[in-house]
Amino acid sequence: MQSGRDSRLNYSSTCWIDDLPVCKQSGIGFSMNQIYREDGNRQEEHAFEDRSFHCGFHNDNNSFLYGVFDGHEGTKAVDYCFQKMPAEILLGQLNPSMNDEDIKEVLRQAFIGVENGYMDSLNDLLAERAAYDVPEGVNPYDYFKQTELEHLHQLNANISSGTAAAIALIYNKTLFVANVGNCRVLLCENDPNAVLKVIQLSIDHDTRNEDEVLRMSQLGLQADRLRKHVRLGNQENTRCLGNHSVKGGYKEVEDLMKAAQEPIIAEPDIIGGIKLNDSHRFLLLMSSGLYKAIEEAMGTDQVNKYLAQSVVDQFREQTNITGVAQAVVDKVVRLHHDWHMTNSLSYDRTREDITLVVRNFNFPMPNAIRTPTVSFNPLVATSLISTTPQSTLTNSTSLFNSEQSNTNTNNYDNTNSSSSSEPALPFPDPDEKIKAYVNFKDFYKNVEIAKKNGTLPHGLLL
Repeated sequence: MQSGRDSRLNYSSTCWIDDLPVCKQSGIGFSMNQIYREDGNRQEEHAFEDRSFHCGFHNDNNSFLYGVFDGHEGTKAVDYCFQKMPAEILLGQLNPSMNDEDIKEVLRQAFIGVENGYMDSLNDLLAERAAYDVPEGVNPYDYFKQTELEHLHQLNANISSGTAAAIALIYNKTLFVANVGNCRVLLCENDPNAVLKVIQLSIDHDTRNEDEVLRMSQLGLQADRLRKHVRLGNQENTRCLGNHSVKGGYKEVEDLMKAAQEPIIAEPDIIGGIKLNDSHRFLLLMSSGLYKAIEEAMGTDQVNKYLAQSVVDQFREQTNITGVAQAVVDKVVRLHHDWHMTNSLSYDRTREDITLVVRNFNFPMPNAIRTPTVSFNPLVATSLISTTPQSTLTNSTSLFNSEQSNTNTNNYDNTNSSSSSEPALPFPDPDEKIKAYVNFKDFYKNVEIAKKNGTLPHGLLL
């Protein structure tokens, strides 16, 4: 795969992704980062650094692509990657003859292609920064990070820009998930006992992940030291796209300099293919700001359960899927805000960007807006407009199972009852006549008066 194939893409607010068909079974909710002020006024800490898409394939109703990107140190890397990734997957790389392993390799090559293309785009910036003299005995990473020279500071920020990414591909009704960093993907499905399970399909690539700590310790880094550090250089992910400062420049970062080779990588974890069927209810993709806000505000490690329950609650209330996604985000934003404003122990009075993509497979939405269904009898003009969804929900509250498996699977009671519908309205006998329900007596009376007065409108013949 040629990493530079789509170098002509215009990486701006409007791009070729806008021309892709939007998946109508999905919606996006988001909220910009915030600094909590005592006076309650809104203040952002930085520009919005999340990106996302939810698109279908042209002329293919069974295939869709979803993505969430969580950028850091500006938007340079996240803008490039979120626009380049669909091109690396959708522009002829997939074909129906592929097996699951072939499709997973397409996703892997997409991540590697995006990474290589972005790193190549930094060459001029790296050359410009190399022209600056670093004072003797000063660590270059610290110097460029702390410099008061505005141009040099911005130059270093662009070189240090990176992003986490999570991609979900549905190809011929089969699901594949690939990710680097700590964006998260959850699949909710019914088990044989009709209990809704929450399955985390993505891998959190950070220092809380013992597999990642082991991988990096094998490169010469101290495991105990890694576990104590949430951040590595200017970010917290052990895998990401972009961010040259912790990759090509890792020898200048104190926490990483002893590694035998680049410890922060762009190799994705990939899961699939999962054959989708009626047991699968909905899919969630999110930036880390969503679940971390819940962790902080509620002090719980059962975030996946909480999010799934929140989505179920909003499916009951909202009229469309975008409303579901945004309502969940708004709930978490309010929860986090209220906790910070009432917690005197909170020292970091900020919240990061939040993005949530919800894809509904077949979970009922009782309040969804539907196109009216009209039945017509040539003898009796009767309109029957359906206002009751095909499936209804019980009013009982879902209760989560307290047990948690090693596969990040969490159970809670299923709230979906068997489908029900209103009794059909009775039709009259075909020969039966019904009484008129509009009285035209006054109309005809006024027509006769108009005729006598010669004021009947021209062309009205009765």
